[in-house]
Amino acid sequence: MYFNSKNNFYHGIMFHHFHDDGIHTKGQGSISKDEFYKIINFIERKNILDAEEFFDKFMNNNLKDTDVCLTFDDAIKCQIDVALPVLEDLNIKCFFFVYTSIFEGNPDNLEFFRYFRMNYFSNINEFYESFYDVLDEDLEIFFKNNLEKIKSIKIRSPHYSIADIKFRLVRDSYLTKTKYEKVMFSMFKEKGFNYKDFSKKLFFQKNDLKRLDKLGHCIGLHSHNHPTLIENLSFEEQKKEYDKCLSSVSKILEKPKREIKYMSHPCGSYNKDTLLILKELGIELGFKQIMGIDKDKGMIKVNNSSLEIARQNHSKIYKEINK
Repeated sequence: MYFNSKNNFYHGIMFHHFHDDGIHTKGQGSISKDEFYKIINFIERKNILDAEEFFDKFMNNNLKDTDVCLTFDDAIKCQIDVALPVLEDLNIKCFFFVYTSIFEGNPDNLEFFRYFRMNYFSNINEFYESFYDVLDEDLEIFFKNNLEKIKSIKIRSPHYSIADIKFRLVRDSYLTKTKYEKVMFSMFKEKGFNYKDFSKKLFFQKNDLKRLDKLGHCIGLHSHNHPTLIENLSFEEQKKEYDKCLSSVSKILEKPKREIKYMSHPCGSYNKDTLLILKELGIELGFKQIMGIDKDKGMIKVNNSSLEIARQNHSKIYKEINK
């Protein structure tokens, strides 16, 4: 049984990566079509609301504690190829949150980096070892100073290993974006990985977005460039991220901006400025990355505001199924 004392409140289920026997290779956190079916069956289809129904009930304060919706982040092509046939089979309509620089032919390198570390190394720890070798810096003091933060992240996101958390801290807090990418491109060169060849394999095209909309799924915002720590940007920089995302989605779907009412926070990162900007843009429902209360963000309850609705990571559910 999915619901228990720790998740007995309405929330979203968060999905990112899927794999198959074809072009979408298995990687850290990815699931197959059959595993996706298992997760849905474990939650029970009767508890899963279509995205539009979830939104309408939320706005009317009619959601039950056992109501959930399915959400997909990052406009990753495997969601179209692997997950969408399952959704159509079970007649489930979902939220798809997209970042929009990909539709200008300029995706953030985050997905290329993930594909590289998942497919060009025998395991994730080999990648981490290689990354730190290329970086060639003493990180002992940095990790020591962030010990409490590492513990806190592990509690909020138990699906991450300590090595995963340390790597993300180095990427997002220790290194500048420029220096991080310099290390990664150096590793690309060493392994002969031409990332530009993989765009159509990894990302939605405009027609994918139009198709999802016509099928009845709800398309929402996920910023323009997908910064990993949008909360570190200035008010104006954040506003530009969401303005551009909203304009792009509106243009592709040929819909007025006012009809686009939903979003999810990229990497779960936001601050008070973000929430204010989203409200000014007319966004009425926003999803975070965690199921708990982040006191550092001033939360006092799990579903803290209309723009801070909890989401459960699918990987945690799959672990529960396989206990």
